[in-house]
Amino acid sequence: MSIQSHPSALSKVTATLRRGAAAVHAAYRASGADLPFGDPLRAHQVAMEGYFWRFTDPGTDRVLIALNGVNRAADGHWATLGLAAHPSGFLRTVEHPTGSAAPDRLGVSAGEAFTGLDRSLRVDLGPDARVEIEVSEPVPWPRRSFGGSSVFQAVPGLNQYWHPWLLGGRARGWAVVGEERWELDGWSVYAEKNWGKGGFPDSWWWGQAQGFAEAGACVAFAGGEVNAGPLRTTVTAVVVLLPDGRLLRLGDPVVSPVRAEVHDELWSLRGRGARWQVEVEGRGDLGHAHVLPVPLPAERRNVPGAIEHLGASLTVRVRERGRLVWEGRSESAALEHGGIDRARAEVLRRGGAVDDVHAAPVPRTAG
Repeated sequence: MSIQSHPSALSKVTATLRRGAAAVHAAYRASGADLPFGDPLRAHQVAMEGYFWRFTDPGTDRVLIALNGVNRAADGHWATLGLAAHPSGFLRTVEHPTGSAAPDRLGVSAGEAFTGLDRSLRVDLGPDARVEIEVSEPVPWPRRSFGGSSVFQAVPGLNQYWHPWLLGGRARGWAVVGEERWELDGWSVYAEKNWGKGGFPDSWWWGQAQGFAEAGACVAFAGGEVNAGPLRTTVTAVVVLLPDGRLLRLGDPVVSPVRAEVHDELWSLRGRGARWQVEVEGRGDLGHAHVLPVPLPAERRNVPGAIEHLGASLTVRVRERGRLVWEGRSESAALEHGGIDRARAEVLRRGGAVDDVHAAPVPRTAG
């Protein structure tokens, strides 16, 4: 008698196949990868899942950032939390004993200290380090096929993936940073997620800017050493949301490569594809940058890892088939140069101790 004549047997086979397919897919995502048209915002259960928000005041060039890295150790999850501001130079970082990333949506938390969702952010790292924000008029990443990592999104086991999931929006709320309270109503919003099997690469560079004359424009880029087993290469991705709403992304090594020259005070990127060409030039004063921590997930501790300018200058030029279609400049750009040895050296140069995990900007002097 065939299996078709026994509905219960057919149901059992179907259920077994579905469980097997689900297990395979879960193992694939646990490598950090997502299939085309997948959802990279859901937690992958890799060593580190990082969530980052950036708020820019278009009127004063004030900037606020908040971050939460959910890290996996042998005895459970913990979190790297941070809040920083420009031009005040405020910086607060915390190694929180717990951390959680939602498996079914964009969501990250660390006890009562941090809750981040797609439309809201709440941070409480002390009475002088608090944020309460709601986001309206969001401008989400518009392409369903791939995220910011493009085809690399589908490659399992990479040390780092990147997805700028929110390219604009309007904030409503407030922040307390040190002795100052900021009303954030109307500020521009940007948010991204990065994740990987081993925390952060040995070296990387990153940038993001709003605050252009055209309020809807947004620029973001991320690059570094990417590896998975024998695969090892250097990749830089550049994303530009044009003032007219069109989104372009360059950075696929074969069809739209991006060359990057990066130093602690200079970022120079050149990308070219069949249709688009992009030039990005960024500059910042090293002493005015924040030194931010990155986690060593298995060791449950942070180390200095990223030199990040929160109020740098950035110029971008976009050409379509050789014709200049947009040129913009921001004086409130974020520019980052990452690397543990580099960041630790900068902490020590500023007079910090060997076990310090961060450093605030050097105070500006009059004249």
